[in-house]
Amino acid sequence: MGFVFILIIIIAVIMFLAANIRIVPQSYAFVIERLGVYYGTWGAGLHVKIPIVDHITRKVLLKEQVADFAPQPVITKDNVTMTIDSVLYFRVVDPKLYAYGVENPIMAMENLTATTLRNIIGDMTLDETLTSRERVNAQMLATLDVATDPWGIKLSRCELKNIVPPQAIKESMEKEAKAERDKRAAILTAEGEKKSMILTAEGKKESAVLDAEAKKQAMILEAEAFKEKTVKEAEGRAEAIRQVQEATAEGLRMIKEANVDQNVLQLKSLEAFAHAADGKATKIIIPSEIQGLAGLAAGIHAVASGTDNGSSCAPAPKD
Repeated sequence: MGFVFILIIIIAVIMFLAANIRIVPQSYAFVIERLGVYYGTWGAGLHVKIPIVDHITRKVLLKEQVADFAPQPVITKDNVTMTIDSVLYFRVVDPKLYAYGVENPIMAMENLTATTLRNIIGDMTLDETLTSRERVNAQMLATLDVATDPWGIKLSRCELKNIVPPQAIKESMEKEAKAERDKRAAILTAEGEKKSMILTAEGKKESAVLDAEAKKQAMILEAEAFKEKTVKEAEGRAEAIRQVQEATAEGLRMIKEANVDQNVLQLKSLEAFAHAADGKATKIIIPSEIQGLAGLAAGIHAVASGTDNGSSCAPAPKD
């Protein structure tokens, strides 16, 4: 009986000690109060609290957290009502301030975000709001980060998730965007047609220039060919004349070297006249210098042939 009692006491003590041993996980912090007063903050690891005296007031997550707030209605400077929802990225840097700084930190940040957003958007027009998200994000982050320092919260980012203008404004913006797209398309089409016409004209111009150049080159080549032909023909005639003159001069030289007398020269003259009178001429005028030689040649011919056909050659009258 006594053994069972002792065993029960041992089990009760073990259960009591186990109930007061706490293991704090990584990325968590426990805020401890002793007799209702802040005592300390437990980090990750094994801890033992005093029963009845110590009390775990709050378990704080130290990881970065995301707070996605519901859309908030805001009014722009030009009196356009729209809804904007924002997202905050934060982490707890001081568990004590987070536990004792404000009753509900998330709700407090949501309300603070809504009021800050209204103040910023109230100084901006609709167009500025739609095109200045980065500026709005920066202003909100600077304002909220300072306001949440007493709560032990550090903001890392603040983003506008959605900006929803009224339906009438959306339709107007869509029409404006469509008109702008149509305008750009018309401009691009006109520019394309302009470039096409310019390229076509430049092509025709280049083609005409090339044709003119080709015709010019052909005329130049033709003129040069005619010139070269004329030159060659002239050179051929000059060469022929030169060769004839050289042959004549050579003949005269040979005659001179042969010491031909006057009778031979007259006989050669007679042969020349004989070639001239080849039957085509009706009259032949024989110079007086070769009359005697002509009669002598006729007589010799008659004696040699033994015939005398009574032909005679009348001497040309002397002047």
